Amino acid sequence: MDRAEKRELVSSLHQIFSEHANLVVVTRNRGLRVHEVNDLRGKMRENGAQYKVAKNRLARLALEGTTFEGIQPLFAGPTAISWSNDPVAAARVVSEFANKNNRLEIVGGALGSKELDAEGVDQLAKMPSLEEARAQVVGVIQAPAQRIATLFQEPGSRLARVLNAYADEQGGGSAEEAG
Repeated sequence: MDRAEKRELVSSLHQIFSEHANLVVVTRNRGLRVHEVNDLRGKMRENGAQYKVAKNRLARLALEGTTFEGIQPLFAGPTAISWSNDPVAAARVVSEFANKNNRLEIVGGALGSKELDAEGVDQLAKMPSLEEARAQVVGVIQAPAQRIATLFQEPGSRLARVLNAYADEQGGGSAEEAG
């Protein structure tokens, strides 16, 4: 990689970290095979996240001046970086992958300016994604409306049961048969 390519990579990553990423996760590669890295990248893409192996020095340069600048010390040894706009996606994919494959170690990360250790990334991975949280909020909002609809239907069905019981008592059969 020549100097122009390095500058382009640093510039590209810096723009991503400045404008598009809400979460950055740093991992350590302990001998992942090519097909495992490709599998991880595919899972990342499916969940709206990215995974990139970059030289530590270049990654640290790209983080300068961003809200993620505090995680620069995490870049030591064979590392890779993951990021996502969704505040949970990258953490969830990395955490699930690391739990199944001991060749990937979570080093830490950052959610905005909040630095996370490996345990913090795992805890974040257990939270609902942005889409799941939105669906839960919609469900909470819709629940009272469903209860109100049921409440409005209930008096009519209650009245019908009372009329049927009264008709049965009178010996004239059900209200439906009489009507």
